Amino acid sequence: MVAEPISSTPTRKDQILREAALLFAQRGFHGVSIVELGAAVGISGPALYRHFPSKEALLARLLVGISERLLAGGTALASRISDPAELLGALVDFQLEFSVREPELITVQDRDLASLPAEERRRVRALQRAYVEIWVDTLRRLNPGLPVESARVAAHAAFGLLNSTPHSAPRADPEHAAALLRQMALLALRAS
Repeated sequence: MVAEPISSTPTRKDQILREAALLFAQRGFHGVSIVELGAAVGISGPALYRHFPSKEALLARLLVGISERLLAGGTALASRISDPAELLGALVDFQLEFSVREPELITVQDRDLASLPAEERRRVRALQRAYVEIWVDTLRRLNPGLPVESARVAAHAAFGLLNSTPHSAPRADPEHAAALLRQMALLALRAS
């Protein structure tokens, strides 16, 4: 299972979200104006307000949206795969597919989460915690003696490795980088 893109047939909202993710990743949320966002999708800046009430709402849709997609994908995998070793491999592949396909969202999340209004920031964090707990549960089923906190540390370390694609993949052959990151993540997680 792979993280689905925002839509297979992009709407104007989808186009705005994709361009916003790219621009925010390049220049930061505060470094991009509504006029620039509009120009990137061929509309006026004020016309963006027909699709999103504010630039902050656009950022929230990006970050809440990806957190919802990751949680939904992880939940689907966990409900379908009972073997913890197989599930761990599927989770790694799922996260890696997202990080290779949409590295700009990783950059935006890392840099601009604090720019979200408090309620949306709490929502993103709650979704992320629920996603992490799928990994924690999988790791503990694979290794029943593993303490919960150790499993959380291992899951977060794996995310750090898999989500390094904005920094590593552009400089390397993407397929080679993905294979290497997968192998490293699985070795690290199994060692925990």
